[in-house]
Amino acid sequence: MRVVLRSLLAGLLWLAPARAAEQLEVQLDGLKLPIDLVALEAWSRAPSSAQGDLRAWLDLLDANGQEQLRRILRAPLVQDRSFAQQFLASWAGQRVLAELDQLITTEQGSAGPVLYQTLQQLLAWQPQVTTIELLRAVPSQRLVLHLEGGLQLAGRWQRQIVDQRDALRALQQLKLRRVSESAMALQPAGQPAEVFQLSVPHRRQPLELQLWRGRSRGWVLLTPGLGGSAEQLEWLASGLHQRGWSVLLLDHPGSDEQAVRELLEGRRPPPGAETLSERVRDLQAVVAAVHTGELPRLGERVVLMGHSLGGFTSLLAAGLRPEPGLARRCDRALDGIPLTNLSRLLQCQLLDVPLPPPQPLAQPLQAVVSLNGFGSLIWPHRGLRALPAPVLLVGGSLDLITPPLSEQLQLFLRDGSPQSRLVLLEGGSHFSPVRIDSSEQALFQLGEEFVGVEPQRVQSLTLSLTAEFLGSLPRGVAPQRRQLGGVTAYVLNRRQAETWREVILP
Repeated sequence: MRVVLRSLLAGLLWLAPARAAEQLEVQLDGLKLPIDLVALEAWSRAPSSAQGDLRAWLDLLDANGQEQLRRILRAPLVQDRSFAQQFLASWAGQRVLAELDQLITTEQGSAGPVLYQTLQQLLAWQPQVTTIELLRAVPSQRLVLHLEGGLQLAGRWQRQIVDQRDALRALQQLKLRRVSESAMALQPAGQPAEVFQLSVPHRRQPLELQLWRGRSRGWVLLTPGLGGSAEQLEWLASGLHQRGWSVLLLDHPGSDEQAVRELLEGRRPPPGAETLSERVRDLQAVVAAVHTGELPRLGERVVLMGHSLGGFTSLLAAGLRPEPGLARRCDRALDGIPLTNLSRLLQCQLLDVPLPPPQPLAQPLQAVVSLNGFGSLIWPHRGLRALPAPVLLVGGSLDLITPPLSEQLQLFLRDGSPQSRLVLLEGGSHFSPVRIDSSEQALFQLGEEFVGVEPQRVQSLTLSLTAEFLGSLPRGVAPQRRQLGGVTAYVLNRRQAETWREVILP
Protein backbone atom coordinates (compact mmCIF):
# COMPACT_ATOMS: atom_id res chain seq x y z
CA MET A 1 0.00 0.00 0.00
CA ARG A 2 2.82 2.41 0.90
CA VAL A 3 4.52 1.80 -2.44
CA VAL A 4 1.28 2.68 -4.26
CA LEU A 5 0.83 5.90 -2.24
CA ARG A 6 4.44 6.86 -2.84
CA SER A 7 4.00 6.35 -6.56
CA LEU A 8 0.84 8.48 -6.59
CA LEU A 9 2.62 11.27 -4.71
CA ALA A 10 5.56 11.14 -7.10
CA GLY A 11 3.17 11.41 -10.02
CA LEU A 12 1.53 14.47 -8.51
CA LEU A 13 4.88 16.11 -7.84
CA TRP A 14 6.19 15.63 -11.34
CA LEU A 15 3.02 16.06 -13.40
CA ALA A 16 0.96 18.78 -11.74
CA PRO A 17 2.13 22.06 -13.29
CA ALA A 18 0.64 24.15 -10.46
CA ARG A 19 2.93 22.45 -7.95
CA ALA A 20 6.15 21.68 -9.78
CA ALA A 21 8.87 24.22 -10.57
CA GLU A 22 9.58 24.28 -14.28
CA GLN A 23 12.04 27.15 -14.66
CA LEU A 24 15.18 28.28 -12.84
CA GLU A 25 16.06 31.89 -13.62
CA VAL A 26 19.69 32.81 -12.95
CA GLN A 27 20.20 36.52 -12.30
CA LEU A 28 23.56 38.32 -12.34
CA ASP A 29 24.31 42.00 -12.98
CA GLY A 30 20.92 42.62 -14.57
CA LEU A 31 21.13 39.54 -16.79
CA LYS A 32 18.38 36.93 -16.58
CA LEU A 33 19.22 33.46 -17.82
CA PRO A 34 16.18 31.13 -17.90
CA ILE A 35 16.88 27.42 -17.52
CA ASP A 36 14.17 24.84 -18.16
CA LEU A 37 14.18 22.60 -15.07
CA VAL A 38 12.32 19.83 -16.89
CA ALA A 39 15.02 19.78 -19.56
CA LEU A 40 17.75 20.07 -16.93
CA GLU A 41 16.36 17.06 -15.08
CA ALA A 42 16.23 15.08 -18.32
CA TRP A 43 19.81 16.07 -19.09
CA SER A 44 20.95 14.96 -15.63
CA ARG A 45 19.60 11.50 -16.47
CA ALA A 46 20.70 11.41 -20.11
CA PRO A 47 23.37 13.99 -21.12
CA SER A 48 22.70 13.55 -24.83
CA SER A 49 19.13 14.85 -24.40
CA ALA A 50 20.03 18.56 -24.02
CA GLN A 51 18.80 20.79 -26.83
CA GLY A 52 18.23 24.48 -27.56
CA ASP A 53 19.02 27.11 -24.91
CA LEU A 54 20.01 24.51 -22.32
CA ARG A 55 22.57 23.06 -24.71
CA ALA A 56 24.00 26.55 -25.26
CA TRP A 57 24.36 27.21 -21.51
CA LEU A 58 25.88 23.78 -20.85
CA ASP A 59 28.40 24.29 -23.63
CA LEU A 60 29.89 27.07 -21.51
CA LEU A 61 31.16 24.29 -19.22
CA ASP A 62 33.91 21.89 -20.18
CA ALA A 63 33.36 18.14 -19.95
CA ASN A 64 34.61 17.97 -16.38
CA GLY A 65 32.34 20.85 -15.32
CA GLN A 66 29.31 19.22 -16.91
CA GLU A 67 30.03 15.95 -15.13
CA GLN A 68 30.37 17.73 -11.78
CA LEU A 69 27.04 19.51 -12.37
CA ARG A 70 25.34 16.18 -13.13
CA ARG A 71 26.73 14.70 -9.93
CA ILE A 72 25.45 17.65 -7.90
CA LEU A 73 21.99 17.34 -9.41
CA ARG A 74 21.79 13.56 -9.01
CA ALA A 75 23.61 13.03 -5.71
CA PRO A 76 21.52 12.62 -2.53
CA LEU A 77 21.15 16.08 -1.04
CA VAL A 78 19.40 15.02 2.15
CA GLN A 79 18.49 11.65 3.63
CA ASP A 80 15.76 10.92 6.13
CA ARG A 81 18.41 10.15 8.77
CA SER A 82 21.24 12.52 7.96
CA PHE A 83 23.27 15.42 9.30
CA ALA A 84 21.65 17.84 6.83
CA GLN A 85 18.13 16.84 7.84
CA GLN A 86 18.90 17.30 11.53
CA PHE A 87 20.68 20.60 10.92
CA LEU A 88 17.83 22.09 8.89
CA ALA A 89 15.39 21.23 11.68
CA SER A 90 17.59 22.94 14.32
CA TRP A 91 17.54 26.54 15.51
CA ALA A 92 20.68 27.36 13.53
CA GLY A 93 19.35 25.67 10.39
CA GLN A 94 16.10 27.60 10.54
CA ARG A 95 18.05 30.87 10.83
CA VAL A 96 20.05 29.98 7.73
CA LEU A 97 16.88 29.07 5.83
CA ALA A 98 15.28 32.36 6.86
CA GLU A 99 18.13 34.26 5.19
CA LEU A 100 18.20 32.08 2.08
CA ASP A 101 16.26 34.68 0.07
CA GLN A 102 19.59 36.35 -0.66
CA LEU A 103 20.35 33.38 -2.89
CA ILE A 104 17.08 31.91 -4.13
CA THR A 105 13.45 33.11 -4.27
CA THR A 106 10.13 31.90 -5.62
CA GLU A 107 7.32 33.82 -7.26
CA GLN A 108 5.84 34.29 -3.79
CA GLY A 109 9.05 35.54 -2.12
CA SER A 110 11.64 33.84 0.09
CA ALA A 111 12.33 30.25 -0.89
CA GLY A 112 13.77 29.11 2.45
CA PRO A 113 10.54 28.04 4.23
CA VAL A 114 9.10 26.60 1.01
CA LEU A 115 12.23 24.55 0.33
CA TYR A 116 12.17 23.18 3.87
CA GLN A 117 8.47 22.24 3.73
CA THR A 118 8.95 20.61 0.33
CA LEU A 119 11.92 18.70 1.62
CA GLN A 120 9.96 17.40 4.61
CA GLN A 121 7.12 16.27 2.34
CA LEU A 122 9.48 14.42 0.03
CA LEU A 123 11.27 12.69 2.91
CA ALA A 124 7.92 11.45 4.21
CA TRP A 125 7.66 9.27 1.10
CA GLN A 126 11.20 8.56 -0.04
CA PRO A 127 14.42 7.84 1.87
CA GLN A 128 16.54 10.48 0.17
CA VAL A 129 16.17 13.61 -1.97
CA THR A 130 18.45 14.85 -4.73
CA THR A 131 19.02 18.48 -5.65
CA ILE A 132 17.05 18.27 -8.88
CA GLU A 133 14.18 16.46 -7.14
CA LEU A 134 13.94 19.22 -4.54
CA LEU A 135 14.02 22.02 -7.13
CA ARG A 136 11.39 20.33 -9.29
CA ALA A 137 9.06 19.69 -6.35
CA VAL A 138 8.92 23.28 -5.07
CA PRO A 139 5.30 24.54 -5.46
CA SER A 140 6.25 27.46 -7.68
CA GLN A 141 6.59 27.39 -11.43
CA ARG A 142 9.65 29.63 -11.37
CA LEU A 143 12.67 29.77 -9.07
CA VAL A 144 15.13 32.65 -9.19
CA LEU A 145 18.80 32.07 -8.33
CA HIS A 146 20.50 35.34 -7.34
CA LEU A 147 24.18 34.90 -8.06
CA GLU A 148 24.80 38.41 -6.71
CA GLY A 149 23.90 37.12 -3.25
CA GLY A 150 26.34 34.27 -3.60
CA LEU A 151 29.06 36.63 -4.72
CA GLN A 152 28.32 38.91 -1.74
CA LEU A 153 28.68 36.00 0.66
CA ALA A 154 31.95 35.00 -0.98
CA GLY A 155 33.05 38.63 -0.79
CA ARG A 156 32.39 38.81 2.95
CA TRP A 157 34.42 35.67 3.51
CA GLN A 158 37.25 37.02 1.36
CA ARG A 159 37.21 40.36 3.19
CA GLN A 160 37.49 38.57 6.53
CA ILE A 161 40.51 36.63 5.30
CA VAL A 162 42.12 39.83 3.95
CA ASP A 163 41.36 41.74 7.18
CA GLN A 164 42.96 39.03 9.32
CA ARG A 165 46.00 38.91 7.03
CA ASP A 166 46.42 42.71 7.20
CA ALA A 167 45.91 42.68 10.97
CA LEU A 168 48.67 40.09 11.33
CA ARG A 169 51.02 42.24 9.29
CA ALA A 170 50.25 45.21 11.54
CA LEU A 171 50.83 43.06 14.62
CA GLN A 172 54.22 41.99 13.28
CA GLN A 173 55.25 45.65 13.27
CA LEU A 174 54.54 46.22 16.97
CA LYS A 175 57.59 46.63 19.16
CA LEU A 176 57.57 43.60 21.42
CA ARG A 177 60.33 41.90 23.37
CA ARG A 178 61.47 38.77 21.53
CA VAL A 179 61.55 35.47 23.41
CA SER A 180 62.66 32.18 21.83
CA GLU A 181 62.13 28.64 23.04
CA SER A 182 64.75 26.30 21.67
CA ALA A 183 63.05 23.07 22.69
CA MET A 184 59.53 21.74 22.37
CA ALA A 185 57.64 22.84 25.47
CA LEU A 186 55.32 19.85 25.53
CA GLN A 187 56.94 16.82 27.15
CA PRO A 188 55.74 13.20 26.91
CA ALA A 189 52.74 12.36 29.05
CA GLY A 190 53.50 11.87 32.72
CA GLN A 191 51.48 9.91 35.23
CA PRO A 192 48.05 8.65 34.09
CA ALA A 193 44.98 10.50 35.24
CA GLU A 194 42.71 9.34 38.03
CA VAL A 195 39.12 8.81 36.93
CA PHE A 196 36.11 9.97 38.97
CA GLN A 197 32.37 10.15 38.56
CA LEU A 198 30.28 12.92 40.07
CA SER A 199 26.52 12.65 40.43
CA VAL A 200 24.81 15.99 39.86
CA PRO A 201 21.11 16.81 40.29
CA HIS A 202 20.69 18.41 36.85
CA ARG A 203 21.78 15.30 34.89
CA ARG A 204 20.59 11.72 34.79
CA GLN A 205 24.07 10.30 34.40
CA PRO A 206 27.10 11.23 36.51
CA LEU A 207 29.81 13.46 35.10
CA GLU A 208 33.00 11.72 33.98
CA LEU A 209 36.16 13.46 35.21
CA GLN A 210 39.88 12.92 34.83
CA LEU A 211 42.20 14.24 37.52
CA TRP A 212 45.91 15.02 37.53
CA ARG A 213 47.02 16.00 41.06
CA GLY A 214 49.66 18.70 41.35
CA ARG A 215 51.26 20.73 44.10
CA SER A 216 50.02 24.24 43.33
CA ARG A 217 47.70 26.14 45.64
CA GLY A 218 45.32 26.71 42.75
CA TRP A 219 43.79 24.18 40.37
CA VAL A 220 42.41 24.16 36.83
CA LEU A 221 38.98 23.05 35.67
CA LEU A 222 39.33 22.34 31.93
CA THR A 223 36.39 21.91 29.55
CA PRO A 224 36.25 21.10 25.80
CA GLY A 225 34.32 22.94 23.11
CA LEU A 226 31.11 22.06 21.33
CA GLY A 227 31.41 18.54 19.94
CA GLY A 228 34.79 18.05 21.59
CA SER A 229 35.91 15.40 24.04
CA ALA A 230 38.08 15.38 27.13
CA GLU A 231 40.58 13.14 25.34
CA GLN A 232 41.28 15.89 22.81
CA LEU A 233 42.55 18.17 25.61
CA GLU A 234 44.51 15.60 27.61
CA TRP A 235 47.75 17.04 26.18
CA LEU A 236 46.95 20.37 27.83
CA ALA A 237 45.86 18.87 31.14
CA SER A 238 48.94 16.63 31.33
CA GLY A 239 51.24 19.50 30.34
CA LEU A 240 49.87 21.80 33.04
CA HIS A 241 50.23 18.99 35.56
CA GLN A 242 53.91 18.65 34.63
CA ARG A 243 54.22 22.32 35.55
CA GLY A 244 52.78 21.71 39.00
CA TRP A 245 49.06 22.31 38.49
CA SER A 246 46.21 20.09 39.57
CA VAL A 247 43.82 19.71 36.64
CA LEU A 248 40.28 18.34 36.45
CA LEU A 249 39.16 17.60 32.89
CA LEU A 250 35.51 16.84 32.20
CA ASP A 251 33.15 15.98 29.38
CA HIS A 252 29.74 17.59 28.92
CA PRO A 253 27.17 14.92 27.93
CA GLY A 254 24.86 16.08 25.17
CA SER A 255 27.36 18.46 23.56
CA ASP A 256 30.40 16.20 23.36
CA GLU A 257 31.93 14.08 20.61
CA GLN A 258 29.30 11.38 21.09
CA ALA A 259 26.55 13.92 20.42
CA VAL A 260 28.24 14.86 17.13
CA ARG A 261 28.49 11.19 16.13
CA GLU A 262 24.76 10.79 16.75
CA LEU A 263 24.15 13.94 14.69
CA LEU A 264 26.15 12.58 11.75
CA GLU A 265 24.16 9.36 11.98
CA GLY A 266 20.91 11.36 11.86
CA ARG A 267 19.85 10.32 15.37
CA ARG A 268 19.72 13.77 16.98
CA PRO A 269 19.73 17.47 16.09
CA PRO A 270 23.01 19.37 16.34
CA PRO A 271 23.92 20.47 19.86
CA GLY A 272 24.12 24.20 20.35
CA ALA A 273 23.59 26.96 22.88
CA GLU A 274 20.68 25.07 24.44
CA THR A 275 23.35 22.96 26.21
CA LEU A 276 24.86 25.97 27.98
CA SER A 277 22.57 25.83 30.99
CA GLU A 278 23.71 22.31 31.88
CA ARG A 279 27.31 23.12 30.99
CA VAL A 280 27.34 26.06 33.43
CA ARG A 281 25.81 23.91 36.14
CA ASP A 282 28.46 21.25 35.46
CA LEU A 283 31.25 23.70 36.27
CA GLN A 284 29.48 25.05 39.33
CA ALA A 285 28.88 21.53 40.64
CA VAL A 286 32.48 20.40 40.13
CA VAL A 287 33.89 23.44 41.94
CA ALA A 288 31.44 22.87 44.79
CA ALA A 289 32.39 19.17 45.00
CA VAL A 290 36.09 20.04 45.28
CA HIS A 291 35.30 22.61 47.97
CA THR A 292 33.19 20.23 50.07
CA GLY A 293 35.50 17.24 49.66
CA GLU A 294 33.13 15.12 47.56
CA LEU A 295 35.99 15.25 45.07
CA PRO A 296 39.64 15.43 46.21
CA ARG A 297 40.63 18.79 47.65
CA LEU A 298 42.93 20.34 45.08
CA GLY A 299 43.58 23.93 46.09
CA GLU A 300 42.20 27.16 47.43
CA ARG A 301 41.43 28.93 44.15
CA VAL A 302 40.12 27.70 40.79
CA VAL A 303 41.07 28.56 37.21
CA LEU A 304 38.30 28.06 34.66
CA MET A 305 39.73 27.12 31.27
CA GLY A 306 38.05 25.99 28.05
CA HIS A 307 38.21 25.80 24.28
CA SER A 308 35.63 27.65 22.14
CA LEU A 309 32.22 26.98 23.74
CA GLY A 310 34.14 25.73 26.76
CA GLY A 311 35.75 29.15 27.14
CA PHE A 312 32.37 30.83 26.72
CA THR A 313 30.90 28.47 29.35
CA SER A 314 33.72 29.42 31.71
CA LEU A 315 32.83 33.11 31.42
CA LEU A 316 29.18 32.35 32.16
CA ALA A 317 30.11 30.13 35.12
CA ALA A 318 32.26 32.98 36.43
CA GLY A 319 29.07 35.01 36.74
CA LEU A 320 28.74 36.99 33.49
CA ARG A 321 25.34 37.24 31.81
CA PRO A 322 24.29 38.81 28.47
CA GLU A 323 24.06 42.59 28.34
CA PRO A 324 20.62 44.06 27.51
CA GLY A 325 19.77 44.55 23.83
CA LEU A 326 20.93 41.16 22.54
CA ALA A 327 17.86 40.77 20.28
CA ARG A 328 18.57 44.08 18.56
CA ARG A 329 22.23 43.23 18.09
CA CYS A 330 21.35 39.82 16.67
CA ASP A 331 18.94 41.32 14.16
CA ARG A 332 21.85 43.27 12.73
CA ALA A 333 24.44 40.51 13.04
CA LEU A 334 22.29 37.85 11.36
CA ASP A 335 21.14 40.06 8.49
CA GLY A 336 22.40 37.61 5.91
CA ILE A 337 23.61 34.03 6.02
CA PRO A 338 26.15 34.08 8.91
CA LEU A 339 29.10 32.30 7.34
CA THR A 340 31.90 34.69 8.32
CA ASN A 341 31.49 34.31 12.10
CA LEU A 342 29.67 31.12 12.98
CA SER A 343 29.88 31.84 16.70
CA ARG A 344 27.19 34.49 16.21
CA LEU A 345 24.64 31.72 15.66
CA LEU A 346 25.44 30.33 19.09
CA GLN A 347 25.46 33.75 20.72
CA CYS A 348 22.08 34.68 19.27
CA GLN A 349 20.56 31.34 20.21
CA LEU A 350 20.92 32.49 23.81
CA LEU A 351 17.79 34.57 23.20
CA ASP A 352 15.85 31.30 23.53
CA VAL A 353 17.99 29.68 26.24
CA PRO A 354 17.20 30.15 29.96
CA LEU A 355 20.51 30.39 31.81
CA PRO A 356 20.77 29.62 35.52
CA PRO A 357 20.94 32.75 37.69
CA PRO A 358 24.49 33.96 38.34
CA GLN A 359 25.93 32.78 41.60
CA PRO A 360 29.40 32.91 43.17
CA LEU A 361 31.54 29.84 42.72
CA ALA A 362 32.18 27.77 45.83
CA GLN A 363 35.86 28.77 45.62
CA PRO A 364 37.47 32.10 44.65
CA LEU A 365 38.23 32.49 40.95
CA GLN A 366 41.94 32.84 40.21
CA ALA A 367 41.70 33.37 36.43
CA VAL A 368 39.82 32.48 33.25
CA VAL A 369 41.59 31.11 30.16
CA SER A 370 39.56 31.09 26.95
CA LEU A 371 41.07 29.40 23.88
CA ASN A 372 39.40 30.55 20.64
CA GLY A 373 36.52 31.94 22.67
CA PHE A 374 33.81 34.43 21.73
CA GLY A 375 31.18 36.79 23.13
CA SER A 376 31.28 40.06 21.17
CA LEU A 377 27.47 40.14 20.79
CA ILE A 378 26.92 39.13 24.42
CA TRP A 379 29.23 41.72 26.03
CA PRO A 380 29.68 44.56 23.49
CA HIS A 381 29.89 47.47 25.97
CA ARG A 382 30.91 46.41 29.47
CA GLY A 383 32.92 43.50 28.11
CA LEU A 384 34.66 41.41 30.74
CA ARG A 385 34.97 44.16 33.35
CA ALA A 386 32.62 42.35 35.72
CA LEU A 387 34.96 39.35 35.96
CA PRO A 388 36.48 39.12 39.45
CA ALA A 389 39.78 37.80 38.04
CA PRO A 390 42.16 38.34 35.09
CA VAL A 391 41.56 36.59 31.79
CA LEU A 392 43.79 35.13 29.09
CA LEU A 393 42.19 35.25 25.63
CA VAL A 394 43.95 33.16 22.95
CA GLY A 395 43.10 33.33 19.25
CA GLY A 396 44.54 32.15 15.95
CA SER A 397 45.35 34.19 12.87
CA LEU A 398 43.59 31.58 10.68
CA ASP A 399 40.46 31.27 12.82
CA LEU A 400 37.41 31.91 10.61
CA ILE A 401 34.88 30.51 13.14
CA THR A 402 35.64 32.85 16.03
CA PRO A 403 37.63 35.55 14.21
CA PRO A 404 40.20 37.13 16.55
CA LEU A 405 39.49 40.70 15.44
CA SER A 406 35.74 40.62 16.08
CA GLU A 407 35.79 38.23 19.03
CA GLN A 408 38.92 38.03 21.21
CA LEU A 409 40.25 41.55 20.50
CA GLN A 410 36.90 43.27 21.04
CA LEU A 411 36.34 41.46 24.33
CA PHE A 412 39.87 42.12 25.53
CA LEU A 413 39.65 45.87 24.92
CA ARG A 414 36.74 45.96 27.36
CA ASP A 415 38.50 44.06 30.14
CA GLY A 416 39.48 46.03 33.20
CA SER A 417 42.18 43.86 34.76
CA PRO A 418 45.80 45.03 34.18
CA GLN A 419 46.95 41.38 34.49
CA SER A 420 44.78 40.18 31.60
CA ARG A 421 46.49 39.31 28.31
CA LEU A 422 45.55 38.77 24.67
CA VAL A 423 47.49 36.20 22.62
CA LEU A 424 47.41 35.79 18.86
CA LEU A 425 49.01 32.63 17.50
CA GLU A 426 50.37 33.12 13.98
CA GLY A 427 49.17 30.17 11.89
CA GLY A 428 46.75 29.02 14.58
CA SER A 429 43.18 28.06 13.68
CA HIS A 430 40.00 27.42 15.62
CA PHE A 431 40.90 23.74 15.93
CA SER A 432 44.56 24.15 16.88
CA PRO A 433 43.91 23.15 20.54
CA VAL A 434 42.23 19.89 19.46
CA ARG A 435 44.60 16.91 19.44
CA ILE A 436 43.54 13.68 17.71
CA ASP A 437 45.60 10.60 18.59
CA SER A 438 47.14 9.03 15.49
CA SER A 439 45.40 5.73 16.26
CA GLU A 440 41.96 7.36 16.40
CA GLN A 441 39.67 8.10 13.47
CA ALA A 442 38.69 11.75 13.40
CA LEU A 443 35.05 12.64 12.79
CA PHE A 444 36.09 15.15 10.15
CA GLN A 445 39.11 15.30 7.87
CA LEU A 446 40.09 18.98 7.92
CA GLY A 447 42.58 20.77 5.72
CA GLU A 448 45.32 23.13 6.87
CA GLU A 449 43.04 26.16 6.52
CA PHE A 450 40.97 24.72 9.42
CA VAL A 451 43.62 22.82 11.39
CA GLY A 452 46.26 25.53 11.04
CA VAL A 453 49.98 25.12 10.58
CA GLU A 454 52.20 22.94 12.79
CA PRO A 455 49.34 22.15 15.22
CA GLN A 456 51.53 20.40 17.82
CA ARG A 457 53.96 23.31 17.93
CA VAL A 458 51.03 25.71 18.26
CA GLN A 459 49.78 23.53 21.14
CA SER A 460 53.24 23.56 22.76
CA LEU A 461 53.34 27.35 22.56
CA THR A 462 49.79 27.56 23.92
CA LEU A 463 50.75 25.39 26.89
CA SER A 464 53.91 27.35 27.59
CA LEU A 465 52.15 30.72 27.54
CA THR A 466 49.18 29.48 29.56
CA ALA A 467 51.41 28.06 32.28
CA GLU A 468 53.49 31.27 32.37
CA PHE A 469 50.34 33.42 32.53
CA LEU A 470 48.99 31.45 35.49
CA GLY A 471 52.36 31.27 37.21
CA SER A 472 52.93 35.02 36.90
CA LEU A 473 49.76 36.01 38.76
CA PRO A 474 49.13 38.38 40.43
CA ARG A 475 51.88 40.30 38.55
CA GLY A 476 50.97 39.38 34.97
CA VAL A 477 53.06 37.86 32.19
CA ALA A 478 55.28 40.28 30.27
CA PRO A 479 54.11 41.33 26.77
CA GLN A 480 56.30 39.64 24.18
CA ARG A 481 56.76 38.05 20.79
CA ARG A 482 57.47 34.38 21.54
CA GLN A 483 58.76 31.88 19.00
CA LEU A 484 58.98 28.11 19.15
CA GLY A 485 59.99 25.95 16.21
CA GLY A 486 58.99 28.53 13.63
CA VAL A 487 55.63 29.37 15.27
CA THR A 488 55.11 32.85 16.73
CA ALA A 489 52.78 34.07 19.46
CA TYR A 490 52.10 37.74 20.20
CA VAL A 491 51.28 38.50 23.85
CA LEU A 492 49.62 41.89 24.36
CA ASN A 493 48.54 43.95 27.32
CA ARG A 494 45.71 46.46 27.16
CA ARG A 495 47.82 49.37 25.88
CA GLN A 496 49.40 47.33 23.08
CA ALA A 497 46.05 45.88 22.06
CA GLU A 498 44.67 49.41 21.75
CA THR A 499 47.66 50.39 19.60
CA TRP A 500 47.09 47.38 17.39
CA ARG A 501 43.42 48.23 16.99
CA GLU A 502 44.20 51.84 16.08
CA VAL A 503 46.52 50.63 13.31
CA ILE A 504 44.03 48.21 11.73
CA LEU A 505 40.93 50.36 12.39
CA PRO A 506 42.14 53.97 12.11
